Amino acid sequence: MLSTPGRIGVIAALPEELQSLLDAMPDAQAIERAGRTFWVGHLQGRDIVAVLSRIGKVAAATTTTVLLTEMACRQIIFTGVAGGLGPDVRVGDVVVADALVQHDMDASPLFPRYELPGLGVSHLHPPVDLTARVHEVVSEALSPQALSVNGPLKDVHLASLGLGLPRVHRGLIASGDQFVNAAADCDTLRHHLPGVLAVEMEGAAVAQVCHDFDTPYVVLRTISDRADESAHIDFPRFVRAVACRYALVMIEALLRPDRGS
Repeated sequence: MLSTPGRIGVIAALPEELQSLLDAMPDAQAIERAGRTFWVGHLQGRDIVAVLSRIGKVAAATTTTVLLTEMACRQIIFTGVAGGLGPDVRVGDVVVADALVQHDMDASPLFPRYELPGLGVSHLHPPVDLTARVHEVVSEALSPQALSVNGPLKDVHLASLGLGLPRVHRGLIASGDQFVNAAADCDTLRHHLPGVLAVEMEGAAVAQVCHDFDTPYVVLRTISDRADESAHIDFPRFVRAVACRYALVMIEALLRPDRGS
């Protein structure tokens, strides 16, 4: 589906997600750069570099920069988990970012709150047509048919975790160097960033680096919790049983050559 020619960088937010990718890349070879391990190989016949982002905006920006410069990647896919903020965003849903903002960026009074100094904008947007295609492909990859007894996700037992079928949303993701898990903080984000769907710690930094390098990118987040702690789930079990499986299936679907690439 991803039509950009050349190598694609796949950034995983969690070690378990990265391992699920590496298990599907038997030819992957390790290259050490900037204190990170970059795995160069193939997935769905595409030339791939898979790597762990590390936590936080600076770490994610460093990882992305190495992918674009030393690894010569021409497109970036970022996958990970996030806290849900939107009223209709449930645990187990997926958010495809059509905009990203750094919720802890505040250079006022020199610049308006959230604005990125030097860029003149607060929100960064992946290519619109790419985002639309990604939303369509991910929705199909996580469809009820995919989770049926004959589907590729038949071993994901959502009911045992108290989860319903996943819904795929498209909208604003907020990133910041803090773990948001208090209702008051969530209310503040929703008040200042109307329409925000999820919060995490890396995506907007990846977006800024890709913006600077004029490189298309995709940010996918599986909702692992409600950021205000209103929903509780066994996080390690959720990552193993759901998030890792979703990440691999979504990325494989996006890389599949029969998607019009």
